[in-house]
Amino acid sequence: MPLPRYKVHGRAFAQIAAFHPELTAFRRELHAHPELGFEEHYTAQRVVESLKACGVDSVHTGIGKTGVVATIRGRSDTQGRLIGLRADMDALPMTEQNDFAWRSTRAGLMHGCGHDGHTAMLVGAARYLAETRQFDGTAVLIFQPGEEGFAGAKAMVEDGLFDRFPVDSVFAMHNWPQMRPGTVGVNPGPMMASADRVTIEIAGKGGHGAHPYQTVDPVLVAAHIITAVQSIVSRNVRAIDSAVISLCAMQAGDLGAFSVIPGQATLVGTVRTFNPEVQAMVERRLNEVCSGVALGLGATAHVKYERIYPATINTQSEAHFAADVAQRLVGHEHVDRSMDPSMGAEDFSFMLQVKPGAYLRLGQGADNGVGSCFLHNARYDFNDEVLPLGAALHASLIEQGMPLAA
Repeated sequence: MPLPRYKVHGRAFAQIAAFHPELTAFRRELHAHPELGFEEHYTAQRVVESLKACGVDSVHTGIGKTGVVATIRGRSDTQGRLIGLRADMDALPMTEQNDFAWRSTRAGLMHGCGHDGHTAMLVGAARYLAETRQFDGTAVLIFQPGEEGFAGAKAMVEDGLFDRFPVDSVFAMHNWPQMRPGTVGVNPGPMMASADRVTIEIAGKGGHGAHPYQTVDPVLVAAHIITAVQSIVSRNVRAIDSAVISLCAMQAGDLGAFSVIPGQATLVGTVRTFNPEVQAMVERRLNEVCSGVALGLGATAHVKYERIYPATINTQSEAHFAADVAQRLVGHEHVDRSMDPSMGAEDFSFMLQVKPGAYLRLGQGADNGVGSCFLHNARYDFNDEVLPLGAALHASLIEQGMPLAA
């Protein structure tokens, strides 16, 4: 396999690059065998086998259902410190449209977000750290299930993850096709938005489409609600804050009954925010607007608002530290220290609610940062070229976060 085209400094990268082909083979094996959240039995088994082959000190399974945790002790432990590194393992319920040899072998399932690459990078870090142990403390490697909508991070925390492994800080990274290989992005603050689910149940009065005056048309009410809720962000959220309301699906009536006005309609969508105060205000205004619009048209509307994932907020000192580590690897010109937050969501937020830490972006796109398939695309694939850098970044967070005494 050719060497990566980007330049990286340091012993960790050089040593990990030597087993780049093995990491690539492992990553592609995981890609061919995708599993949904809390069903990652094959993936967890392969992770455990690989960790044991790497020579880690302990492997713990079944944390948060299918989660795996490994520990590696450094050459010394004078401070009693622990740092956590997290990778997600699950795939998506998508049908892959790629035709390479390692495409998904499981119908309707696909690694469309690169979690196979995240897992392989952390295994690569495990191998290097277990071989060298050039740090003072304990590395805690967290292989998390169910990031894609199952709140696997929350499940691991509630299952005692940080009681059993009381890390001082925890770090994670996600590949980013919009950034070129050899680049890293981080922000000492919001990185990802909260993800809330909204369900709006509209009750009207059904009847004949030829006699609408005898009905209360919930489809008409739904149309007015769809338009009205867009005023919440533009007229209730400060311009310097951020929020997104998207009503993404509507169900009403029967497509075969073209002349029947239904009695009910349902809207489903999502709300994304960074600030809990903005989040609470949007929830309140959704209830007010939907109820008011429906009442004005003779119907009723009930809003069910579910807070799925909180916002992913990096702690400042850990974000600055992670940026410094990345800079030593790839150079200051290749590290974005004030990366724009994404309105996407990430359940690593649950870990950051209880521990200091940082979430980073690892570039993996085309050389100019564009042109690669974005995440959750049926033709997406993780770029194996960045495996050594991701593994070296993980390992360097451990070595520089818990340095050996001079």
